[in-house]
Amino acid sequence: MTQDEIIKIFEDTGVILRGHFRLTSGRHSDTFLQCSQVMQYPKHAARICGELARLFDGSQVDLVAGPAMGGIVLAYEVARSLGARTIFAEKENGKMAFRRGFAVRPGESVLLVEDAVSTGGSVNEVAEAVAQAGGRITGVGALVDRSGGKVAFGVPFKPLITMDIRSYSPAECPMCRDGVPVTLPKSAQV
Repeated sequence: MTQDEIIKIFEDTGVILRGHFRLTSGRHSDTFLQCSQVMQYPKHAARICGELARLFDGSQVDLVAGPAMGGIVLAYEVARSLGARTIFAEKENGKMAFRRGFAVRPGESVLLVEDAVSTGGSVNEVAEAVAQAGGRITGVGALVDRSGGKVAFGVPFKPLITMDIRSYSPAECPMCRDGVPVTLPKSAQV
């Protein structure tokens, strides 16, 4: 798939939103990627996640892990394509943890996946949980690197597409300065 084909699917399924958004990192942006929108269409989810999995063909992957919520379906579909096991991490006492009986086995080769990477914070939190369990991270995959290639994880990072989407601290945000109401996209009905 080309980047244009992926962006077309994202546009058709409502992934790409325009407005004034507060991101999970606390930064503000005029563009938000609601990747969960594409995951409601199994045909598109299987195709896009299969494409992400192909980026890691030939890599040793025993387990695919992602953060809740955005990484749950993504991790499942990528793992299915790779023939690997899958789990997800979720917040517990303010930190990402593997719950519900999920565990990383010591020495297991783990591919981390995320829907959209901005600062890498969620991926790094899941990476910490994997490391504490004795897993070995072999790579990071994402549907979108919205940092424009600025984020690094110390292992191969392979996004399907890279977009340079600007974000601002609240103090520097031109939309705040102009009085545009801010939206919390992960809690809003969009």
